[in-house]
Amino acid sequence: MEEANQSIVAEFVLLGLSDQPRLEKTFFVLILLVYLVILLGNGVLILVTVSNSHLHTPMYFFLGNLSFLDICYTTSSIPLVLDGFLIPRKTISFSGCAVQMFLSFAMGATECVLLGMMAFDRYMAICNPLRYPAVMSKAAYMPMAASSWVAGGANSLVQVSLAVQLPFCGDNVINHFTCEILAVLKLACADISINVISMGVANVIFLGFPVLFIFVSYLFILITILRIPSAEGQRKAFSTCSAHLTVVVIFYGTILFMYAKPKSKDPRGANKKDVSDKLISLFYGVVTPMLNPIIYSLRNKDVKAAVRSLLSQKCFTQR
Repeated sequence: MEEANQSIVAEFVLLGLSDQPRLEKTFFVLILLVYLVILLGNGVLILVTVSNSHLHTPMYFFLGNLSFLDICYTTSSIPLVLDGFLIPRKTISFSGCAVQMFLSFAMGATECVLLGMMAFDRYMAICNPLRYPAVMSKAAYMPMAASSWVAGGANSLVQVSLAVQLPFCGDNVINHFTCEILAVLKLACADISINVISMGVANVIFLGFPVLFIFVSYLFILITILRIPSAEGQRKAFSTCSAHLTVVVIFYGTILFMYAKPKSKDPRGANKKDVSDKLISLFYGVVTPMLNPIIYSLRNKDVKAAVRSLLSQKCFTQR
């Protein structure tokens, strides 16, 4: 009877930085600029990997998928964040919140799997170069990339389906910029132990296993590189995987920093802690996708050559 009298939540209020209006204006400009850089940088990478025949290889096919994924991931949340900075009361419908959770969760899980597959590609290229063309053929790497998208989408569908079945009543204020699934689960007026267990299993599969796989792959890569007799050969071998390794360190390093940092026990600093947690989450959501194309452009001579060729063609066409 008590549950029947409770009002069912039809929309959520996104708190964001409502209590920090000056920060909202500053971060609106900053996040907008970063978002434009993400669209431009990743868009250029997709364009050069598709248009340049020299980049029609497994590594650059995965890179094109990673760039497209970063565009999808940021587009699923950043426009909502920017809109929230401009209006005093930021609301989102229940269905809209579910869609946003699904997209962001799916993109995050897909990126974890995709980074693992890119590590396998580098392992085969350096440790088994003679078998590389046969193992990493087009018939192999295209289904590999597709399976990463399917796995990420399936995982997200499970997590979001479990979340939307929960009853939400009373408090509908999400202390975040977007419908972050952990923040949403805190508002449920029912037991969320199944959701917690399900997300724990998913974290092991989509975070733990890829990290372990990447670590083992690079361990074998390092051993193989150290066996190369010449310093020049070692440098060339390492340069082929340095960009991917840098992206992996940034991606997983940010996640580790977000969830493994010590919790403050000082109640007087609770508000500052909430703001810092939300800003760190925002940093993770925009800075990593922004850095990926920059890293691959600066640390990969093939990509730099392809970008220069594309720019020169555009300039010649305009003339």
